[in-house]
Order: sequence, then structure tokens, then C-alpha cells
Amino acid sequence: MGNIKNWFSERIPVDKEKTARVFEELIKEPIPAHMKHWYYALGATTLILFIIQVVTGILLTFYYIPSPEMAYDSVRYITEEVKMGFYIRGLHRWGSNLMVIAIFLHMVRVFFTRAYRKPRELNWILGVLIFLSTLTLCFTGYSLVYNQLSYWAATVGTNMIKEIPLVGVPVLEALRGGSEVTANTLTRFFNLHVIFMPMILLVLVLIHIVFIRLHGVAKIEGNEHEEKSYPFYPEHFYHTLLIGLFLLTVLSALTVILPPGLGDPANPHVTPNHIKPEWYFYGIYALLNLLPLRFGIYLIIAFIIVGTFWPFIDEYIRLKWPKVKVHYFFGSLCAVLFLIFTVYEMFV
Repeated sequence: MGNIKNWFSERIPVDKEKTARVFEELIKEPIPAHMKHWYYALGATTLILFIIQVVTGILLTFYYIPSPEMAYDSVRYITEEVKMGFYIRGLHRWGSNLMVIAIFLHMVRVFFTRAYRKPRELNWILGVLIFLSTLTLCFTGYSLVYNQLSYWAATVGTNMIKEIPLVGVPVLEALRGGSEVTANTLTRFFNLHVIFMPMILLVLVLIHIVFIRLHGVAKIEGNEHEEKSYPFYPEHFYHTLLIGLFLLTVLSALTVILPPGLGDPANPHVTPNHIKPEWYFYGIYALLNLLPLRFGIYLIIAFIIVGTFWPFIDEYIRLKWPKVKVHYFFGSLCAVLFLIFTVYEMFV
């Protein structure tokens, strides 16, 4: 055993003392006391759900076949014949839904507590990119089922892209592999969903975590010097583990009670009477139905730009009017409008 240990030590020369110091620094990282509240653990919730999505997604690729002739049948085979296949697919499906909710609530919390304030502006921008990447993964993911809903939702969704000024048509053709939805479209969506977007999201998440490590967790505004803290290990570490176990329990319950369905196979020649996207796109879908399409697209692009660079806009407004807390008004308005449009579309 000593010879084996020496053999590895020569080929992997690790400074044990330095490694021990780094590990000790990690586990003793000071965490602000307010992080004990569950609604401040939404960042960890998102990370755990992302890990679950990666693991279940890899397992699903063992059986999924990305071709128009076999896609639907492969999903049916996973759901009905593969041992525990419905469970893995259910975890993946419900995990994506909960991940969207967790990121949204996390961003709402960060927004209203102004945790994006200097010097954490870049981390907010990363958060917006993570949210947009997650929505892209969701869109490409449910399109892979290749049933009527996924096929026509993908068709309608990509049709909207061509209304984006300057880059709309090239992006549309790049996504579809041409001007129409074909077998090439399914292959490209599969590659986006399984390879490119997960890699992009992983890089964004890692940079996001590095920034948190560099700046530390944001303390409550106006209470930065008075708030107490506690070490990451053991309390916060076990707190995160409990969140992971709770999420697995919830996902398992949802999968058993509301197992993933199949719907009808995709038929390019039969358009369903009612085509709707998944619920997390209801707000955008309702807005685009109420407004002229091009104007609605421009409005959404403007909203994304303002939301992405909000920390700088907020800082500028506060320099002009220090007592005006415009983020409360802007955040409340956006959240309420999003909920109204989403609920409206659910019952129309």
C-alpha cells in the first residue's frame, strides 16, 4: 500500500497542507444569518435541480432516438416499457418545471433585496443569462417528445423568432435547418438540448458560483456591518442536503401522482384546434396574442435588455433620486403583470 501511495504521490504532487487550508477555508466560509430562512436557499435549490436534470437527462438519452420516425415511439417505450422509465422521465419533466420556478423566485428575491448592488452587477447579468438558458432548454426539451403539442408549439414558437429585427431570419433558419420544420429541426433541437445548452448553462452556473465565492453572499441592505454570520459547515451544508432530499420527495410525489403523458404523435398535416406552449411561456404567449406580433416582440426584447442591465439603471436612478425605491415599483409591476397574463392564459 505504501508503494502504491508513493507511486500516485509522485505523479499527482498535491501540497497536502495547502489543500487542507483551502478546504478549511471553504467549510468555514461565513454565511450571513438571514440565509437560515428557506426563501434565501433558492440558489441552492436551483443548483440541485440542475444536477437532477443532468443525471436524468443522461439516462433518457440511452433510449431516446432523435428522428421523426422514432422519437415519439422511443418516448413511449421509455414511459411504458423501460423499467422505472416513467419515473426518470417524470423526474426530468417535473424537475424542469420546478427549476424554472426556483430561478424565477430566486431572481425575485435578489431583485427586491437589491442583492445585485455593487459589486455584484455582473452576477445579476449571469443570473438573467442562466434563466434564459433554462427557458431555452425547456423549449427544446418538450419539443423532443414529438407529439402534436410539442411539434406545433415548436413550429409556432420558432415562427415568432423571424420577427426579431436583423437576426430573426438567420436564427430561425439556423434553428430549423431551413425555412420549415423538418427532420433536421429535431436533430438540431436534440443537439441544442443535450450538448450545447447544458454546456453553456454549466459554464454560466460555475462562473456564477465563483463570483459568489469572490464577493461572498450579499448581506441585507443597510445592515451590512451589524448582521451576524455562521460557518458554511455544518449548518448550511446540512440545510442544503435537506433541501435536496425535500426536492427528491416532491419530484417523486409529482411523478407518481401526475405521471408524464404522451399525447398524440406529431402530424405535420393536422393542426390542433388549440396550440399552447408550456405554462412558463403563457405570459409571453398571452402578451403576443393581445398585441401586434412585431410590437410584442420588440416589447419583450426591450424588457429583457432593461432587466439584464437593471443594476446599472437602478444605480443611476438612486444617484439622481436617493430616496426613491424604484425597484419596488418596477419589480412589483413586472411580477403582477406576469402572473396576470399567465393565469389569464390558463383559463382562456
